[in-house]
Amino acid sequence: MVKETVLFALTSSTDLAASIAKKLGLTLGRIKVEHFADGEIMVTPQETVRGRSVFIIQSTCPPVTEHLMEVLVCIDALKRASAGEINVIMPYYGYARQDRKADAHQPITAKLVANLLQIAGADRVVTVDLHAAQIQGYFDIPIDDLTAVPILSRYMLDKKIPLDDLVVVSPDHGGVVRARRMATIMHNAPIAIIDKRRPRPNEVEANSVIGDVKGKNCIIVDDICDTAGSLCAASRILKDFGAKDIYVGITHGVFSRDALQKIEASPIKEIAITDTIPLSEEKKKLTTKVTVLSMADVLAETIDAIQNHTSVSRVYDRYDDPTPDESPVK
Repeated sequence: MVKETVLFALTSSTDLAASIAKKLGLTLGRIKVEHFADGEIMVTPQETVRGRSVFIIQSTCPPVTEHLMEVLVCIDALKRASAGEINVIMPYYGYARQDRKADAHQPITAKLVANLLQIAGADRVVTVDLHAAQIQGYFDIPIDDLTAVPILSRYMLDKKIPLDDLVVVSPDHGGVVRARRMATIMHNAPIAIIDKRRPRPNEVEANSVIGDVKGKNCIIVDDICDTAGSLCAASRILKDFGAKDIYVGITHGVFSRDALQKIEASPIKEIAITDTIPLSEEKKKLTTKVTVLSMADVLAETIDAIQNHTSVSRVYDRYDDPTPDESPVK
């Protein structure tokens, strides 16, 4: 690791940042984040960054706007302190689902966030499983969109689910590429697709299944679980079509409202998520079905690759191997 590298953790990703720093053999940089009584935010680095390569680690998870503002204020502080390069590690990119005009008068907030990061002074952004891959095109600076699918796939392989009875399921048509990648790692397992429609935000109606799931163990793979309405509807329709055990792999566990209660009452046997969004102790008490996998290795190796000008894509080599030697369970 380059000696002139400094990692700063803001408030949403302190545990993940600490794990990344440990794997890189670094100590987290000292930084002060203040939220004042009137709602304003102040971020002040407590050590010199002049000429150094800086990495800000922060997911813009709920409260999304506060966490985003922390990042923007931090970037401005670093820029004014003459940082050599400012890299934003944003495992969960808030507002990613507002990536297009679904109605005549709607904003494209994912593009607005990209503009704000660039105007503030970011030189590079690293994300994990953007909800819409085309968001990469909103940036005029380098962006690396990593994926948790190999880690989720590796965990499912370690469970020794009989491959002859395995189907990887996409919960909608838009997730087919993600499902196909998992299926390839899972020894070219077949895939199925849930045919659903969304009558209004945070509501879903699942209608049918494209593919054979009768008598099969199913793994649903998706990027985000928010209210869990879509996920639980998908699990129920799979059961209706004769599926056996149902497992789930999710990158970002948002778990809004009563999501975890829904999951606990659903046919889902287990759901594996990553630590792109921290799972609070309160939420952990609401379900026995959630397992957290760590993205620290992948993010640490990505930072190392960026600093040493090597290929970022090679960080997946050991995860794509169908006979892994380590478990990413946190």
